[in-house]
Amino acid sequence: MSLSVSALDDHIAGIRLVDNHVHGYWLTSGDRRRFENGLNEANIEPLADFDSGFDTQLGFAMRAHCAPLLGLAEHSDPQTYWERRSELTEEQLARVFLPAAGVSDWLVDTGLPGAIAGLPEIAAASGGEVGEIVRLEEVAEQAAASSGDYADAFRRILDQRTESAVATKSVLAYRGGFEGDLSEPGPRDVAVAAARWRDAGGVRLTDRTLLRFGVHEALRLGKPLQFHVGLGDRDCDLHRTNPMFLLDLLRQSGSTPIVLLHCYPYEREAGYLAQAFNNVYLDVGLSINHLGARAEAFIARTLELAPFRKILYSSDAFGPAELHYLGSRLWRAGMAAVLAGFVASGQWSEADAIRVVDLIGRDNAVRVYRL
Repeated sequence: MSLSVSALDDHIAGIRLVDNHVHGYWLTSGDRRRFENGLNEANIEPLADFDSGFDTQLGFAMRAHCAPLLGLAEHSDPQTYWERRSELTEEQLARVFLPAAGVSDWLVDTGLPGAIAGLPEIAAASGGEVGEIVRLEEVAEQAAASSGDYADAFRRILDQRTESAVATKSVLAYRGGFEGDLSEPGPRDVAVAAARWRDAGGVRLTDRTLLRFGVHEALRLGKPLQFHVGLGDRDCDLHRTNPMFLLDLLRQSGSTPIVLLHCYPYEREAGYLAQAFNNVYLDVGLSINHLGARAEAFIARTLELAPFRKILYSSDAFGPAELHYLGSRLWRAGMAAVLAGFVASGQWSEADAIRVVDLIGRDNAVRVYRL
């Protein structure tokens, strides 16, 4: 290996990342079935009895890269890995894996329910800084549960919750997808839709009018707005989450930063949109963990069209604390392999490769989220 590539490898290994979209780790211990379900992004039911979360790209990557942090050999068999993992509490596992990720700032989507770590726990376990991402659909549920005018309540709660937050997020992809009208609804339409939703109980917002209202209120706020794109649970209709369906909305989005999260298998479409709009960014989280040994190819595709100042790192880790580390480990390995190839072929200089690592790994996020 040339000295140039070795210097690049060293730089990638040492950079302190900004994880621009992440969730909490489990706070309570569970059985092996819960753990293996946590290695599957799409299936919302328990895995079939014959199946195993270990027999996936993510499962193989975990045994390769996480096992040594638990004192095991690389590629230890699943039973050995599970037995060793079971000797530790979830909090102890977090204190192993989160510091090892080499992350300086964790930007946390706090909109998921359950016994998962919040901002204080993540900060304590990792030793890093934390920032909150406010989920718009959770704000809507809080507004529906309040008295008085829904629109006023939504704006009041959104302003309160985002006063110290770094960004907002929408899971519109899970609530009907991006197809169709995404223009701002009028006040009367919002009032009628809110009354109908409140009468139905005000849980799990799927009303298109209220979803559109929330998105446009977030745009008006001006803080970065994240959209789940592509890969997700099976109740997310994948073919309706192609970000090209967001074109009309993006044309109305002004200067508010829009971050397209995850993106697989639409990373090329997201790259085009990042090139086409000054305020659109591409995030590579979640996909890298689940692609495992194939993450390198995904990373290479994200570097095709998207400007390098428009790409952001994240893990999108949730549940097993291993995922908070593994996102970083696989991103570093994939970037090292892809960029070393560019340098070795004479297409890129070492200095440019190192600069792009810094942009994607942290500098772009520091700028976008004003850290």
